[in-house]
Amino acid sequence: MKINRHKTRGVRVGNVIIGAESPVTIQSMVKYKTADIKKAVSQIRGLEQAGCEIVRVAVKDTQDAKAIKEIKRNIRIPLVADIHFDWHLAIRAIESGADKIRLNPGNIYRKEEVRQIAAAAKAGRIPIRVGVNSGSVKGHRGGDQGLAGRMVKSALDYIKILEGFKFYDIVVSLKGSGVADTLSAYRRISALCRYPLHLGVTATGLPGSGAIKSSIALGILLSEGIGDTIRVSLTDKPEREVAVAKVILESLGLRRFGPEIISCPTCGRCEVDLISIVKDIEKRLSAIRYPLSARLPKLAVMGCVVNGPGEARQADIGIAFGKKEGILFKKGRPVKKVSAAKCADILLRELKKNVLD
Repeated sequence: MKINRHKTRGVRVGNVIIGAESPVTIQSMVKYKTADIKKAVSQIRGLEQAGCEIVRVAVKDTQDAKAIKEIKRNIRIPLVADIHFDWHLAIRAIESGADKIRLNPGNIYRKEEVRQIAAAAKAGRIPIRVGVNSGSVKGHRGGDQGLAGRMVKSALDYIKILEGFKFYDIVVSLKGSGVADTLSAYRRISALCRYPLHLGVTATGLPGSGAIKSSIALGILLSEGIGDTIRVSLTDKPEREVAVAKVILESLGLRRFGPEIISCPTCGRCEVDLISIVKDIEKRLSAIRYPLSARLPKLAVMGCVVNGPGEARQADIGIAFGKKEGILFKKGRPVKKVSAAKCADILLRELKKNVLD
């Protein structure tokens, strides 16, 4: 599937470009208090290992703002300061070295306050995200505009204020807690401005349903060419947010982070413990770092003779199981018999031989 992404201007966040011709980037957020530097750094390092490319921290007070300086000394990815209510904290976060500021039009909206933040961001050569959330957007629910319309108006009004101060390094987000409002808001804003869009669904609920809700909304928008960076918001560990974001991007062919794995859901015809085999393969693959120039293969691990041989033949490297043992396929050709116990070892060995050597 060929996705024609909407053309947006490029905005630099630290060493990462959002928008323009850059790949869709993955973001997450630290779930500890920012002033707890040790825990914040530890979580960010875990996110870096998971593949997060931009990380955000909550700035609730001066201690949080001051902590940014020390945190940045100990991490590799750009850091975004999330600011609400107190505009002074945005200035302090910029002074501490934040790579981007997120402002909420619902609670920082006085023109003079925005002017001072914009001036500080411009002097620091960092962008501002206009981050609209359905829970804090101004106005009454309902009416002619509806929630999505009010979110779009809130963002456009704020953008106009920033542009009035000659500030144009802007990223925009309009996050609803429901799929329909989120889709409508992003579709409308994408037709009205060319600033890069940060996609997300907010307050998604339980981790499982949240991952599904985010995947539906973000997947639809990205398939329409809308979106330049994404954050999957889950009531879960932030590494899980990154894992879901990766799957969304890989499923649409927008990014590739590792080999594609094809495996069957299993049924009564399966005579090996395919679920354990696939989990073992997934765990071992996640520990591998692939060269940027590598052509990442498709791997197939199939549990029975119905679809197994066909899927294994279509993969670069595949194993199709029958009774207790399987057949290893390479480039569509059967090579040798493989036991279930040695399946992961053989698959990883073939991957290393064909990709990593």
